Amino acid sequence: MAEENKEFKYIVRLAATDIDGNKPTLYGLTYIKGINYMTANAIVTYAGVDGKKRIGNLSDEEIEKLSKAIETMNEWLPPWMRNRRRDLYTGKDLHLIGTEIDLTKREDINLLRKIRAYRGIRHERGLPVRGQRTRSNKRSGLTVGVIKKRR
Repeated sequence: MAEENKEFKYIVRLAATDIDGNKPTLYGLTYIKGINYMTANAIVTYAGVDGKKRIGNLSDEEIEKLSKAIETMNEWLPPWMRNRRRDLYTGKDLHLIGTEIDLTKREDINLLRKIRAYRGIRHERGLPVRGQRTRSNKRSGLTVGVIKKRR
């Protein structure tokens, strides 16, 4: 905070997400859905921006570098770091961010329902999908209370 910039931006918009300008760049990028700390570190390194610098103190040129790095992540990010490997329709390794994640996840669940897969049926019924027990957990609905004895 020693070097206060006159052009400090309190809110920075990157990848359709508002980021608090007081946060360090590395931590601020994690506010974007689909970007964790490791991915943020890769983005900052690729863009050549200081990750410890507050995101509000970044120049417009540096913010442009970050947004370009985020847009082109599928080209330079290693396949093992991407969040959608071997996409069902294209077969490629993709890294989705923002609302793309929600839409793709919903499409996948709807496909499972449509083909009547076991996982799709479990999703339909609102039951655990990954083999958890349902006797003692996953209780929903109204609870039937036990009446205590009066003394």
